[in-house]
Formats: sequence, C-alpha cells, structure tokens
Amino acid sequence: MTTAHRDRALLFRSLHSSASPLALANAWDVASARVIEAAGAPAIATTSSGISWAHGHPDGENLSADQVVELIARIVTVVDVPVTADIEGGYGQDAAGVAETVTRVLEAGAVGVNIEDGTRPPAELRARLTAARAAAERAGVPLFLNARTDTYLFGLGDPATRLKDTLERARGYVDAGAEGIFVPGVTDPATIAELSAGISVPLNIMAGPEAPDVAELGALGVARVSLGAGVAQSAYTAARHAAQQLYGTGSYHTLADAIPFPEINGLFSTPR
Repeated sequence: MTTAHRDRALLFRSLHSSASPLALANAWDVASARVIEAAGAPAIATTSSGISWAHGHPDGENLSADQVVELIARIVTVVDVPVTADIEGGYGQDAAGVAETVTRVLEAGAVGVNIEDGTRPPAELRARLTAARAAAERAGVPLFLNARTDTYLFGLGDPATRLKDTLERARGYVDAGAEGIFVPGVTDPATIAELSAGISVPLNIMAGPEAPDVAELGALGVARVSLGAGVAQSAYTAARHAAQQLYGTGSYHTLADAIPFPEINGLFSTPR
C-alpha cells in the first residue's frame, strides 16, 4: 500500500456524514467515471448492473472477478478521486474466494467495496464480510466495507417484520466488519429515519425519482446516497431515443444536448 492509496482511503471514509451526505452517481466504465468526476464527484462508485450490461451480461453475479478488477484498475488510473467497487456477492464461491477478490480489488487501487447478501442467508454474508475485512487488514488498507442488504429491494420475508429483520441483519454485518450499511429499495422517509436510528454506522440509500433529495435524506440521518444503475439506464435510454428518432423520422434532434466532442475528448487528452 502506498501513502497515496492510504490517503485516498482515509479521505473516502471521511466523506460519509449525514451533515453532508456523500452523493455517488455510479459509473460503469472509464468514460462514465471521468464524466462523473468532471461534474464534481468527490468519489467514484461503480454499478455492477451497468458493468454487466457493458460486458453483455444481465445483472446478477454474471461478471468475473477478472472483469471487475481490470475495470477498477483502469478507472483508478484516470481519476484523482477515491474509487469504491460494487463486487456484488464478492465473486467467490466461499469466504476465501471473496477475500481473494477483495485483495485484488485493493491492489487495483480501490478504497472501498460493496458486498451484498441478495438471497443468501445472513450468516453467509457475515462470513464473507469477515474475510473481506481480514484481507484488507493484511493489505494494510483502511478499506470502507459497505454491506448491502436486499430485504427491501427483493421484498424478502414478512413485510410486517421487514424493518426489524433489516436492523438485525445490519447489526450482524457491522459485527462482522462492515463500516457502512446499504439498504436499497427504500424511499419512505419514516422507514429511512427508523433505519438510520437503528444502525450504528453510516447508512447508504439508493435514490431515484421517488426518493427524497440529498439534503432531505441527510436530515433523515443518511450519510451516503447512491444512484445505482440509474445513470447507466439513463445513458442507454438516450441511446435508444437517438436510434428511434433516426430510424423513425430520420432526424437527429436528440443529439442536440450531447456533451460537445472537444469537451469529452479533452477529459482524456492528458496522460495520467
């Protein structure tokens, strides 16, 4: 670990605060990462959905560790801000495999990772988080380990006890080494406030059109706001609109709002 790597890791950790939530417009390739950084992002987070689509796969752990590590390394070389990687369930058959993935992601220059439970039993994610934390300690990197629970996103369990179940999972994940808890699929302010009150580490919420804005989420106790696959979806929507117009009316008006070629090309003009 270099001093610069450690400094980026500590900076990333310091950005998690409900007083001024860390807002992340998730990237899926090198160009999107540079565009997002140039727009003022204090850090770059990746989205496994966007990366999967860019590689020709559906979302849902269809990527390989090699694909993700290669992309993270490329992003780190072209941005100056800290980078955190969405590694889904950890790209390993077991906890040892997750530890190997985390080691490689850190070697690529990332300072944070998201690991999710999905439909796995909570005990399995706890084992993966413990392995990830141990891998980071061996590497000497103060990794920000963000544990994602999909209780709300996937509608797991009984709705009447979902909040209680989520808080129980969160406590177990923190005990296993997580320093942040990510609960996508929640937009209701009252539920968010209860999650924030019941979770002892920074709370991460996935935002979208129906969610409160960043300042409102901060007031509810949220320290990190992610857009998830939303930016990638918007980009592909723009591509579809342009194609539909071209093949429908034969016009190109949707291209009028595109980033000017010299501007986007200039993001890569200086060797880094």
